[in-house]
Amino acid sequence: MDRYSYQLYEMLHLAFAPARALSEATTHYFKSGPFGDYPLARNILASAELFERMTRRYGKPTFGLDSTVVEGEETPITLETVWSRPFCQLLRFKRELSGAEPRQSKLLIVAPMSGHYATLLRGTVEALLPYHDVYITDWADARAVPYGDGRFDLDDYIDYLVAIMAQLAQDGAPVHTLGVCQASVPLICAVAGMEARNDPHIPESMVLMGGPIDPRVNPTAVNRLAVKRGIGWFKQHCIHTVPFPNAGMGRRVYPGFLQLSGFMAMNIERHVSAHLEMFNHLVEGDGDSAEKHRDFYDEYLAVMDLTAEFYLQTVEEIFIKHALPTRQMRHRGEPVDLAAIRRTAMFTVEGEKDDISGVGQTYAAQLLCPSIPQERRMHLVQEGVGHYGVFNGSRYRKEIAPRIRSFFAGLEQPAAAMAL
Repeated sequence: MDRYSYQLYEMLHLAFAPARALSEATTHYFKSGPFGDYPLARNILASAELFERMTRRYGKPTFGLDSTVVEGEETPITLETVWSRPFCQLLRFKRELSGAEPRQSKLLIVAPMSGHYATLLRGTVEALLPYHDVYITDWADARAVPYGDGRFDLDDYIDYLVAIMAQLAQDGAPVHTLGVCQASVPLICAVAGMEARNDPHIPESMVLMGGPIDPRVNPTAVNRLAVKRGIGWFKQHCIHTVPFPNAGMGRRVYPGFLQLSGFMAMNIERHVSAHLEMFNHLVEGDGDSAEKHRDFYDEYLAVMDLTAEFYLQTVEEIFIKHALPTRQMRHRGEPVDLAAIRRTAMFTVEGEKDDISGVGQTYAAQLLCPSIPQERRMHLVQEGVGHYGVFNGSRYRKEIAPRIRSFFAGLEQPAAAMAL
């Protein structure tokens, strides 16, 4: 049955289409008719909305960042593509200032390729937009990339980052980088390779946030599962072929719906409780609370497929072989030597309650990069936050983002004190 799971998923989605249409018609009827204020009508409306939301396919969300404030000026934001390859486009949040651009450094945010879209980092971007010229990697959904565009693996991911950093550094402006979760690994590998080649486009810094640099440290349930199952299990149970009518039909992928089911299973009681609460909010007419639920799950349930070669290489090299901390990691056949990193500064950030990348897994980069001068490195364990709180939410905005900005400022003004 495993080999037909993707086809079954597509068939079920199509099979529910008439019921979704009926649900939408019911919603329209009760909202526009004279019955909307009756308790029975509110129950029917709540049930119809929950059914429609639980059976729909969620599309790629938008960033929705229309403006920011730069040096006290309300500034419109235009999203533009400045670099493109089949599996990634580099987006710039261009600030439409009325006067000259302030002397601010560039910031490349490397989004993880782990099932969700780059829009998951909306909060990460928003907190840094007033202070930097911000760019982000917008990875493609593998099922939407034609088979003829070729393969994409971890080596390609690293190559993409090297090419992007070279483009951003062309005008000589300082380039800072920030890798979130899984993206921390290819980012540090890309920087190590650039250092080893004495690449002139090396970034000024890298911030690694909640990344599995050494999953052997304080292993989580995710880490233990990978070691227990072995790569053979993942090849057999997690890889499927994209079916017709998707543009990437014929491509072997790790489907987003499988990744999502794994995420949901880890906290199934919380998700069931959240949907029951939304039902009650709708019945009670608590529109604000219901809207918060919609916003969260519109993002959380929007998932993308990963190419089979990228997914399997990542699982095997990072989570099973632990190739990076054991110095077995290679890129295009060449060893990845983290000790070669000497010019790029490093800031590692972890969440005290992270159940995806345990405390210490990201800090391991500090031990693996002995050539970085002590004054050009920092580490933070943020109290009270889990995995997503490292790069989103109130603690990120109030405590983590200011420290990142201060770290960058200290590098750009070496004489300034870096006390945080």
